[in-house]
Amino acid sequence: MKGEVAARSTLAGIGEEEKDENNLNILLIRKPSLTVGCPLSASDAAVRLNAAIVSPATSSIRCTPLPIIFQSSVKLLSSLGMGMGCMKKFVVLHLLIWMWIFGVAHCRRPDSVNIGVVFAFDSVIGRVAKEAMEMAVSDVNMDPTVLNGTKLNLIMKDSMCNAFLGSIGAFQVLEKGVAAIIGLQSSAGAHTVSQIADALQVPLVSYAATDPTLSSLQFPFFIRTTQSDLAQMTAMADLIDFNGWKEVIAVFLDDDYGRNGISALNDQLEKRRLKISYKLPLSIKFDLDEITNLLNQSKVFGPRVYVVHVNPDPRLRIFSIAQKLQMMTKDYVWLVTDWLSATLDSLFPVNRTSFNVLQGVVGLRQHIPNSKKERAFVSQWKKMQNEGLINTSLNSYGYYAYDTVWAVARSIDKFIKIHNNITFSLPDNYNLSHTTEGIGIQLDKLKIFAGGSDLVNILLQSNFTGVSGQVQFNSDRNIYSGGYDIINVNQMGITRVGFWSNYSGFSVVQPEALKKREHNRFSHDQKLGNITWPGGMTDRPRGWVIADYTKPLRIGVPKRASFVEFVTELSDSHQIQGYCIDVFKKALEFIPYEVPFVFKPFGNGNENPNYDTLVKMVDENVYDAVVGDIAIVTNRTKIVDFSQPFASSSLVIVAPINKGGSNAWVFLKPFTAEMWCVTAASFIVVGMVIWILEHRVNNDFRGPPKKQLVTMLMFSLSTLFKKNQEDTVSSLSKMVMIVWLFLLMVITASYTANLTSILTVEKLSSPITGIDSLIASNWPIGYQVGSFAYSYLADNLYVAKSRLVPLGSPEEYAMALQKGPMGGGVAAIVDELPYVELFLSKETDYGVIGQPFARSSWGFAFQRESPLAFDMSTAILKLSEHGDLQKIHKNWFCKMGCPGERTSNSKPDQLHLLSFWGLYLSSGVVALAALVLFLLRMIRQYARFKQKQKDIASSSSEPSGIHSSQVIVNFFNFIDEKEEAIKKMFTPCDNHHNPN
Repeated sequence: MKGEVAARSTLAGIGEEEKDENNLNILLIRKPSLTVGCPLSASDAAVRLNAAIVSPATSSIRCTPLPIIFQSSVKLLSSLGMGMGCMKKFVVLHLLIWMWIFGVAHCRRPDSVNIGVVFAFDSVIGRVAKEAMEMAVSDVNMDPTVLNGTKLNLIMKDSMCNAFLGSIGAFQVLEKGVAAIIGLQSSAGAHTVSQIADALQVPLVSYAATDPTLSSLQFPFFIRTTQSDLAQMTAMADLIDFNGWKEVIAVFLDDDYGRNGISALNDQLEKRRLKISYKLPLSIKFDLDEITNLLNQSKVFGPRVYVVHVNPDPRLRIFSIAQKLQMMTKDYVWLVTDWLSATLDSLFPVNRTSFNVLQGVVGLRQHIPNSKKERAFVSQWKKMQNEGLINTSLNSYGYYAYDTVWAVARSIDKFIKIHNNITFSLPDNYNLSHTTEGIGIQLDKLKIFAGGSDLVNILLQSNFTGVSGQVQFNSDRNIYSGGYDIINVNQMGITRVGFWSNYSGFSVVQPEALKKREHNRFSHDQKLGNITWPGGMTDRPRGWVIADYTKPLRIGVPKRASFVEFVTELSDSHQIQGYCIDVFKKALEFIPYEVPFVFKPFGNGNENPNYDTLVKMVDENVYDAVVGDIAIVTNRTKIVDFSQPFASSSLVIVAPINKGGSNAWVFLKPFTAEMWCVTAASFIVVGMVIWILEHRVNNDFRGPPKKQLVTMLMFSLSTLFKKNQEDTVSSLSKMVMIVWLFLLMVITASYTANLTSILTVEKLSSPITGIDSLIASNWPIGYQVGSFAYSYLADNLYVAKSRLVPLGSPEEYAMALQKGPMGGGVAAIVDELPYVELFLSKETDYGVIGQPFARSSWGFAFQRESPLAFDMSTAILKLSEHGDLQKIHKNWFCKMGCPGERTSNSKPDQLHLLSFWGLYLSSGVVALAALVLFLLRMIRQYARFKQKQKDIASSSSEPSGIHSSQVIVNFFNFIDEKEEAIKKMFTPCDNHHNPN
């Protein structure tokens, strides 16, 4: 009795052997109900001994060393009170039994492996996925190269499109000892089940949950075999950017799938400087009234591009309501994610009514590359469909569901080759042994998959070609994106208009073909096929409506009290008019759509309004835009968008000026002293050259020395006024005169022009020469009320605000400048150039000092990201190209002559010798050349003459010795002789040699 009690005490934690119901050949431990005093038979002892060698915390057999088995057997049998003889026989028998169990049950591959599948049976995706997975299991079990004889079983549970029921289904399949779970179909359910899978270390592989946040590190056991919404929203953002739309309205389910998908879209749009202007969330069970209310509210919004991201909906409720609300017309754009393609593909053939409702919709479909496996899969599907075995058409999720089963099967096969079996164990301190009432979940059967992490790693190393394309995972545990088809629904059906991939962008060529060519997505051949838009239009819709007649555009305009020529409101008729208003209205004519608007005057009309406040009201949505003389400055560009500038506007300084007074010597100012000296010398030199060249041949240049000197001087001077009295005879003289007269013509014209400028120039009476001297003077500075000049002077140039004097009208300008800084006025006024030009056109006693600074321009202000700003900029450029801006400016400001900028130079630049040295050099070279030729000719004649004289002297035996000084005198005397006299000198010489 004592031994029996001890044995029972030893066996208190030992259970009976039991084969797992999932055919994994797993030994489970169950605590027996022992009754004290009940003897144990030999067979019972053997069973208890077998169980004692099995680990109580695991669901598979351990390879226990034989010495330990023997020691355990002896200890157990001793406690049972057996004799040594009987004990030895029993131990031998037990060892033989155990060796057989060890070889068969542990070292052999399992006969079958279970995979849990949790999804919504009766759903668009679920119906297709169920058939695809069953086909995959059948193909896997028929393939001897996968699992090598181990049967693959699917344990399916219906989540009924409910995350809670999906969690219950996950518990139910987990208690069956599954190696992996395929599902869940919904992203919301996948979030919940992922936490359960992580706790039990069971891989969760989903072919349909596209929520990007499931890839976070929070869910290390979640693997996605379909494309993430991150890839889909990247494609959607590219599609929006490709068509030039700036704002969209998002319609989405308000759950994890919808919110996180639209969040990913918003991130991608922001990278492209686009945005989601409005979000229209729908409840999970959205009904027709909810859709109607949301769509009706969105009709007053400006954007007309809708992105719809919901679950597959065979009833197409959103588009049915949109058609009734007349929102499927040419003004609208409807973009959808892949839910629509999944819906239409699974319902194929689609009836004609559905196409009418969806006309013009553009959507995405997960791209399935054309391959031999894909064609065989489609052929098998159609065959089973024709035989009535399948009652649904194939969509992209069917391909992914099929490949998911294959990926799991291949991974389990590799896992078993490494670990020989699949092992589950209870966690430490796991004491739940009760059954959850009502749902049939036995928590004590939920065990941790000991090799779950290894199986996840094996899954992530998958790399094979399936029916959906290449099955390979990235670092986020998502399958690599294969791209998307761009589909367009028209009355004829579904048309594929192109493809998108992350590496090639948009193309009409399949992504895999472009990948082989190493195509760059940034190349210039991004294109899609022809698209039919809502309303049957083939032209791309604008994508937004700025306003309608029920809600016109609110345009703020400054109600100016001064310089009303630019913009103001007439007090009697309340009509808005001005130069800026005419530019705006003319620009609207170049915008290819109608823009209803209403002007909203801002200001009291007694003083100019504050323009910074006016621009800020656009940012605060008080106005949609501001039209007027709005300077484009930095602080304003931070809160609004400006159009292309239509007028230049820089800050300038205005100060008093005086007209240049009479001056007796003003006629000398056009030339510098150097210029005058060179010009005077040129007259003398030219006169001398002409006298030398003409003296021997022209009687006008001969006579007494006094007469010849006067002739020489007067000849060159008289060329300024009229034809000379003396005519030139020598060819060399004529050549010199041609160059000289050209020089005189240029010099005379330049002198006249510069003298005219000097006589009409305005001279400044103020010592201020520019902005630097104005700031350093500490004198009062005037500025226009409402202008940005005040903030610029105070904030940028750090001028003391006490020095800044506000002025509200041109009359106040003139009075302040007239008084001056000593009389309570200002030393100068800093204002924008257009105002100054208008002021100076009426006031001639003031002028502009120095150069313009703080260069800026005028433009129209719009709300940030307003599409009208871009169209208005294009219209203003067209106005400039066509000359309309200049015409409008002349109509307003050039009736009495256009105002021009007055420069600050007190004295025009004098003409320097540097500007004319080329002419003087040319004239000098020609004169020198003429002199050289003349002297060479004279030397030649003189040499002949002397030779003749020598010949005569030798024949007559007359002495011929002459000093050198006498030679020079004789040479000049020779030159002084007339040409005719020289010729006669040669005649007597010739007669002396020829007496006949």
